Amino acid sequence: MKLRSLLAGATLALLTSTAYAGDVRIMWYSDGVEGEVLADLMKRFIDQNPDIKVTIDNVAFGVIKEQLPVQLEAGHGPDIARVTALKDLSRHWLDLRPLISDAAYWDANFGAQADWMRPDGSNQISGFMTQVTLTGGFANKTLFEQAGVPLPGPDATWDDWATASKKVADSQQIPFAMALDRSGHRITAPNIAFGANYIGADGKPAPLDKGAKDFITKFVGWTNDGVMSKDVWVSAAGQTYRAAADDFINAQLAYYYSGSWQIPNFATKIGNGFDWVATGSPCGPAACTGMPGGAGLVAVKYTKNPKDVAKVMDYLASEAVVKEFSERTLFIPAHKGILDKGDLNFKTEDPQVKAALDVFVKASKTTAPAAQKMPGWRWADTVYGALVTRVAQVIAGELPLDDAFTRIDSDVATKVKDSGL
Repeated sequence: MKLRSLLAGATLALLTSTAYAGDVRIMWYSDGVEGEVLADLMKRFIDQNPDIKVTIDNVAFGVIKEQLPVQLEAGHGPDIARVTALKDLSRHWLDLRPLISDAAYWDANFGAQADWMRPDGSNQISGFMTQVTLTGGFANKTLFEQAGVPLPGPDATWDDWATASKKVADSQQIPFAMALDRSGHRITAPNIAFGANYIGADGKPAPLDKGAKDFITKFVGWTNDGVMSKDVWVSAAGQTYRAAADDFINAQLAYYYSGSWQIPNFATKIGNGFDWVATGSPCGPAACTGMPGGAGLVAVKYTKNPKDVAKVMDYLASEAVVKEFSERTLFIPAHKGILDKGDLNFKTEDPQVKAALDVFVKASKTTAPAAQKMPGWRWADTVYGALVTRVAQVIAGELPLDDAFTRIDSDVATKVKDSGL
């Protein structure tokens, strides 16, 4: 609640009540403190550019995921947005290449992820990644120690973590041993670890294969047995996202599978409540892999003020601003120049945070090729949406598992057909 109040205050401080030439509206969501940092950075920009009025709308991630696409399809929306469905919505992004001050700078420093957010076959500059993320696990080290259960090692499998976490949960009498975010993106990491490949030879979605079915079957079994949190998946409907971060923060889980973006959230909210560690991603038969990704800040092509939008984007993408934003938010930047210099000074004295960041950097080197392809694949979010909807129905007892597999394939095929591509 304190964070929400701070974000709301930042929004109100920058809010203008009338729209006119020079307005730039940013739709922003936060996992941790990044909304506060953005507001602080934008105050400096406004002081330097009094002719450009900037409004920051801090919204829940669900608004970004569910409401923004509807606005965009109607030809509306904010001028700038922080989004994760980068490729799927790329037809709505503004080409900044002719508008920004130095396109070569953007190509050199943000080029590695540029294709994640632009239409296939184009070279447009749509925006930049606010951070590069990787999915991975977190363990409540204190609970493991109190239960006398050793933490599984770096090559531990999903079964190893389930077995160990169940022992901890039984010993410490916590509600669930494990949780995995209600997200098609999140469940894709272990699917790929079990050998899944969503991309067909023609570049379009392939039917669910044995690898995906094997892990989903195991996951559903864990929810039925009380090993994996059922509540996270049945407390929402459709494609609605729900994280289990609060359950982990409140010491209700031994093991939580989410991603690197949770580090600043845990640093702020757990504090010295208990010891926690990042674990990387558990291994499956095919790989020990997380899913790469992140949130991108993109310009929306329906803006009435493209030149002012470009000026804001140039400012936020500048090396000094990206570096400060990354250090204060504890995010791994996507800026090549900053990464090459290696002089990031993350603003934390918490050794758990620094250790967790190191674990995720190391884990990024074992990302499976199939996972690396997903952020730039046009149909990724289509498959994620079908996965989360149908798997949740199985967990809720509304659909048999075999029927869910059939309907996932059908849902995806319908979306592809309806797209006309």
